[in-house]
Amino acid sequence: MKYIKLLLLVLTVACSGAKKNEDSSSQEQVLNVYSHRHYDADKLAFERFTKETGIKINLVKAGADELISRLEIEGESSPADVLITVDAAKLNRAKSKGLLQSVEATTSNKDGFIDPENYWYAMTYRARVIAYDKADVDISELSTYEDLANEKWNDRILIRSSGSSYNQSLLSSIIHENGSDIAKEWAKGIVSNMAREPKGGDRDQIKAIASGLGDLAVVNTYYLGLLLNSENPEEVKAGESVGIYFPNQDGRGGHINISGIGVTKYAPNKANAIQFIEFLTSEEIQKFYAETSFEYPVHKNVLPASTVAAWGDFKIDDLEYATKPELLEEAIKIFDEAGWN
Repeated sequence: MKYIKLLLLVLTVACSGAKKNEDSSSQEQVLNVYSHRHYDADKLAFERFTKETGIKINLVKAGADELISRLEIEGESSPADVLITVDAAKLNRAKSKGLLQSVEATTSNKDGFIDPENYWYAMTYRARVIAYDKADVDISELSTYEDLANEKWNDRILIRSSGSSYNQSLLSSIIHENGSDIAKEWAKGIVSNMAREPKGGDRDQIKAIASGLGDLAVVNTYYLGLLLNSENPEEVKAGESVGIYFPNQDGRGGHINISGIGVTKYAPNKANAIQFIEFLTSEEIQKFYAETSFEYPVHKNVLPASTVAAWGDFKIDDLEYATKPELLEEAIKIFDEAGWN
């Protein structure tokens, strides 16, 4: 399997180099986007960018780790102009590998939502929270992410696999806050408390609560926003069956995942890339994302959608863990040791 993957990457590099040469000889304005995001809102926003600027977007979608590996292999021949991931730690990992470059883009992002050295800019963020069954869980029983490993939650927790960037990021923050030994015990405790083997996405965990398979799920807020605003009555019903709890409010704060964008080191269309960053972080597009994908906006003047605002404000973890991408590697090892598939 590894040989096949390597062969595919080599073929991809060859094709990418040809594409880059093709682009450089063309008069057409283009932007080559490597993105981990996979949302309809992005498709609409990207189309809007092309309509307003005339810059055509060539989109490559894959997991962040795969895209980072691809950038490493492609090197100076990479056609990529920007890298988009759904977690700041992944962006910092690309930065630490020398795959991004510092650029000056004009934005109105809130404090803390731009890399201090301008290697990446946040587009949106999501809170990773506890969704609980309103019928079976007393909210006074909830407190922290760490408490989810308590045996009182035995056979009651629903959560996606350890391959999820969101879970890797959450465990990285727990390692950073509590140390490796406590993080290992936490992962083992969660595995013991799972109501079923990890499977599906965050919306599937909420639906599983509605079906009576468990009582708690660790999810990103925007997935609940999508369910509550779905055209499918069954999805709305599932969303209405759960409440939202922001953990660790008496301590470091709730965990968030930043969706962000960085200009690649060898971007052949750097000016277009910076224009794209400014477009995605503009007030107009931030309002669009807030109302369409139910993510939290990063623009200083843009408020969350009413569905999201109704959950209230919360204290945010300081994201210091995300500046240490090596914690991601440790998190993956701990997941393996705990038997969290």
